[in-house]
Amino acid sequence: MSVAGLKKQFYKASQMVSEKVGAAEGTKMDDDFKDLERRADLRSKAVVEVLNKTTEYLQPDPATRAKLAMLVTVSRIRGQVTSPGYSQPEARLGDSMTKYGSDLGEESVFGKSLIDIGDSMKKVAEVKNSLDIDVKQNFIDPLHIVAEKEIKEIQQQQKKLENRRLDYDYKKKRQGKIPDEEIKLALDKFEESKGQAEMAMHNLLETDEEQMSQLSALVNSLVQYHKECLGIMEKLSATMSIRMSELHSHPKREYTPKPRSSVDYGEPENSNGGLSSSAARTTVSSHEEPRCRALYDFEPENEGELGFRDGDIITLTGRLDENWLEGKLHGKEGYFPTNYVEVIVPLPH
Repeated sequence: MSVAGLKKQFYKASQMVSEKVGAAEGTKMDDDFKDLERRADLRSKAVVEVLNKTTEYLQPDPATRAKLAMLVTVSRIRGQVTSPGYSQPEARLGDSMTKYGSDLGEESVFGKSLIDIGDSMKKVAEVKNSLDIDVKQNFIDPLHIVAEKEIKEIQQQQKKLENRRLDYDYKKKRQGKIPDEEIKLALDKFEESKGQAEMAMHNLLETDEEQMSQLSALVNSLVQYHKECLGIMEKLSATMSIRMSELHSHPKREYTPKPRSSVDYGEPENSNGGLSSSAARTTVSSHEEPRCRALYDFEPENEGELGFRDGDIITLTGRLDENWLEGKLHGKEGYFPTNYVEVIVPLPH
């Protein structure tokens, strides 16, 4: 840094200390400038806050949103054109319903209804993805440009104006010690920065037409989204009425208990007080191997963890604690979280 630059930094620092510690007064901005600054600051906050809340509305899960942002960054680094999209909750619900509906089979009206609703929820998720794309292109991206360019331009001009004000006020207080030409030059630079800051704030406030167009695009995207969702749900409602009629047309099946096995106690002289061999055979139950069914995919992140896919049957070998089980699958052994599986045959106590 040059000697002149060091002197300027010293002047600004001295003036700042004088104002904060010594209660010295600096040059005050006129009321018009203050009003313009207030309105521009309010507009800037509105743009940034609406931008953040719109993203939260489209992608409400903060953990998934953060993971998606990381994956997008990785995709860009790797030069990949496409990046993974946001996992819509409607799609996850739809997958769960169709899976269990298929497991229940065609003979179950409840199972068929689960498939109907699951398919509809997955269609809603596709419509939601289209909404994400439309809103991003027509509302979020244009607002982001405003935040990146116009608002940052205002912040830079305001910072520059404050630096030049401090420089001017320092020199003005030392009139007589500092040449008048230098004070006049500082004043000219201060006025120049003030004009540039006013212009930047004015430009932001005069973007009503553009931002109204962006708001209209947002509303149109939402209208289209809700129309398509309504159409999907109306078709689903009609299908559910058919399922209800189908259910009512089937008579309820009465439960008929199986007859109890007769117990042959044998002759008194041959009896040792226990059951006969034929009765004993009816009471013996086969010992089943402890196992569980995977409810979701689990990707191991640490050494010793056991990975699996939704629907896999895992043999249980032990329990670490209330949150982790041990098991083996496809010749591999490891531990995994209990909330990812459904226990079919529990471990012996």
